[in-house]
Amino acid sequence: MEETATATWRDGKRYLWVFGLTMPLVPFLAVVLNSVTGWGVWLWLGPIVILGLVPLIDWTAGLDPSNPPDDVIKSLEQDRYYRWLTYLFLPLQYAGFAFAFWYIATADLSTLDRVGLAVTVGFIGGLGINTAHELGHKKESVERWLSKIALAQTFYGHFYIEHNRGHHVRVATPADPASSRVGESFYRFWPRSVSGSFMSAWRLESRRYSRRGQHPWRIGNDVLNALLMSAVLWTVMILWLGPVILPYLVVQALVGFTLLEAVNYLEHYGLLRQIVGVPGKERHERVEPRHSWNSNNIATNVLLYHLQRHSDHHAHPTRRYQALRDEKGAPALPTGYAGMILLALVPPLWNRVMDPRVAAHYDGDMSLANIQPAKRERTLRRFPPTPARAEAVVVETLPGSVAVLTGGTIVATCPGCGYSYDERRGDAREGFPAGTPFASIPDSWCCPDCGVREKVDFLVSHAE
Repeated sequence: MEETATATWRDGKRYLWVFGLTMPLVPFLAVVLNSVTGWGVWLWLGPIVILGLVPLIDWTAGLDPSNPPDDVIKSLEQDRYYRWLTYLFLPLQYAGFAFAFWYIATADLSTLDRVGLAVTVGFIGGLGINTAHELGHKKESVERWLSKIALAQTFYGHFYIEHNRGHHVRVATPADPASSRVGESFYRFWPRSVSGSFMSAWRLESRRYSRRGQHPWRIGNDVLNALLMSAVLWTVMILWLGPVILPYLVVQALVGFTLLEAVNYLEHYGLLRQIVGVPGKERHERVEPRHSWNSNNIATNVLLYHLQRHSDHHAHPTRRYQALRDEKGAPALPTGYAGMILLALVPPLWNRVMDPRVAAHYDGDMSLANIQPAKRERTLRRFPPTPARAEAVVVETLPGSVAVLTGGTIVATCPGCGYSYDERRGDAREGFPAGTPFASIPDSWCCPDCGVREKVDFLVSHAE
């Protein structure tokens, strides 16, 4: 029976994914409707659709918890139809960007109308960051470059580094700027995440160049070349349309990365990986489904390439969106991301809805949650630990150290994504020249492809 089900399985959302390509067309529609009716409200079509229409569809369309069977994952990921949908988003994104700013510069619009159209463009730029997220996790160099291009509009190219190499390593810990805490409003989270993510990206690239014995102020630094790409794009736009568009370029960038940070805020709110290990070798437990909030609301999932199946994404960062699965052990949001963003904008309502859910996730023991330090005592008074959970501990078997092999060349493989470190080749980009022993690599180093597995997790063997 199972073999028959697998053989006949079809992706029920296969053609729904095309609707994601309608979103970068919103600026065109906004301009056309404004030109025909003269109503400035149409220029605000971006937030109207994303924060109004999409949550409504989520509410009416319901949930889609269906998963692809294990043995179709590989073939599903190899289906290039899905890949081309993400590629096509970029030319549409930039066509809408250029067209909207041409209209801002040349049409007889009020300042409020221009701001509205810039906000609409910013919402599409925020969706572009999500497309960059999907592309930036892939191993193919062309997709990684497309990710950088998608980020240029919003001047947020450092996300390419920080998300993969920072957030995925530190997720659901106090050290992660992109993991929000119980008692932390979105308005307090935003500056912490924006500034902390940029600084983290710079430290990661500086550390990479330090291993190579070089200073970080060079074009190969992915933080600097991302900034340069954005600067070139904006300069070209200003030379074409004039300096009048500069404040609106800033508006759309702020809106775009604020949309991203709103998503960051709700993805791991209050969730915490516990400290495990023996004294002197403590570390945070490995990422599990319980460390990400999930949602199966179909409209937002289609528009965000299954980003709401966030637990599976953190477990398999290089897995393509169409193959991401609903993890049964993951905590669930009450609605899709679009609706949750609206809730996050009103902190009292957010706290009323989400704080009890965090407490319930930890069986009433809020002391196990990631809590804003200044709000910890107040939060624990509001949610006092239950006696049954007060002594709860997390047990996890961790490797004490990387296995030491002698008598041959070592090959170390990431058990998560398959990245392989061969001592004969080294990894020049990571700062390890050919011949660098795996034992000499810093213990803090993590897999450069998935950003999840640390050196201690790698499987070590002799080269053939």
